[in-house]
Amino acid sequence: MSKELLGALDVLETEKGIQKSVVIEALEAALVSAYKRNYDQAQNVEVQFDQKKGDIHVFAVKKVVDQVYDSRLEVSLDDALAISKGYEIGDDIKFEVTPKNFGRIAAQTAKQVILQRVREAERNIIYDQYSQYENEIITGEVERQDSRFVYVSLGKVEAVMGRQDQMPNETYRIHDRIKVYVTRVENATKGPQVFVSRTHADLLKRLFEQEVPEIFDGTVEIMAIAREAGDRAKVAVRSNNPDIDPVGTSVGPRGQRVQTIVNELGGENMDIVEWTDDEAKFIANALNPAEVLDVIFDPNNERACQVIVPDYQLSLAIGKRGQNARLAAKLTGYKIDIKSESEASAIMEADQAADEQPVSDDDVTEAPAAEEDTTVAPEAADDVSADAATSETADNADETSDATADDSSAE
Repeated sequence: MSKELLGALDVLETEKGIQKSVVIEALEAALVSAYKRNYDQAQNVEVQFDQKKGDIHVFAVKKVVDQVYDSRLEVSLDDALAISKGYEIGDDIKFEVTPKNFGRIAAQTAKQVILQRVREAERNIIYDQYSQYENEIITGEVERQDSRFVYVSLGKVEAVMGRQDQMPNETYRIHDRIKVYVTRVENATKGPQVFVSRTHADLLKRLFEQEVPEIFDGTVEIMAIAREAGDRAKVAVRSNNPDIDPVGTSVGPRGQRVQTIVNELGGENMDIVEWTDDEAKFIANALNPAEVLDVIFDPNNERACQVIVPDYQLSLAIGKRGQNARLAAKLTGYKIDIKSESEASAIMEADQAADEQPVSDDDVTEAPAAEEDTTVAPEAADDVSADAATSETADNADETSDATADDSSAE
């Protein structure tokens, strides 16, 4: 058994990367328990494994005392001095108590320990390996799918992708190879658990880093991302080099760079806008492809503003189901109230008239009908009212928005 055990330890270290010392330490601890269990012993026991010969020795450890109360745990000073004159009270003495038939028990225990340690070591190796990929992109293969998860093979581990992390416009089939973003890695009791996503905003960031060298090396920086996975995304970029156009660089020649990302994400539309310190200009850029005439900040709320757009571009600014305004609000972090030019002028004239005309206590004025709300808060994902324009105008504007967005990306 000794030669076989030594050979098995060498194989483990060579093929599995499990250090021999780790297995031996676990084996010695397991043999202590096995000895006590099989021989009904309660004394302090220590097991030593000879790494050269593979022999196993069991020792009973007893403490030197003046008066012995438990012979299994203690030895008298006189008996200790009979063994060696150097012993003193408080010293520990080891007495070998290796049973003759302990080899069979040791072999069974060694097998169990080795299997257990192999599993644990493989889990730790896998955890250490894949924890390095946390917050990064990795390519995997779809293995199976159930009502809760899509299971993606990453090689040595099977990652899970929850429903909220699955693209609504994608169908995952067995053996499909997909790029996923590793959101977190957990070292669970049953083994490492890797969670991946296709909808995370940082997936888009990593894809841009792969396709745009200037973003990877930091010359162009992604400042913010607002994304509705599978449908549309807005990306704000800035350049740390005044000679480099951040939008043009990100789009690439004839839109090749951004088109590669769009294809990877199943046709998700991409608006790339320039980030600037001028918040009014940044808000106007974020509402691309709509034209913005003016941005008026709310003096009572530093994170709110009113945006004035031409009448014919109101639906374009709001977007399909409020999407353009919603993404712009997420991108900038501002609560955006979109008004058409004529509506804003009417409100301004009404306010001026009210200021100029004195109001008598006897005057009773009927309150005007409430304006339809076109305000979008950054955190309000679905509370945008796009009814400011007729449905026909909105549909035409949607088509204009898609065409304009594509032209913006290609420039």
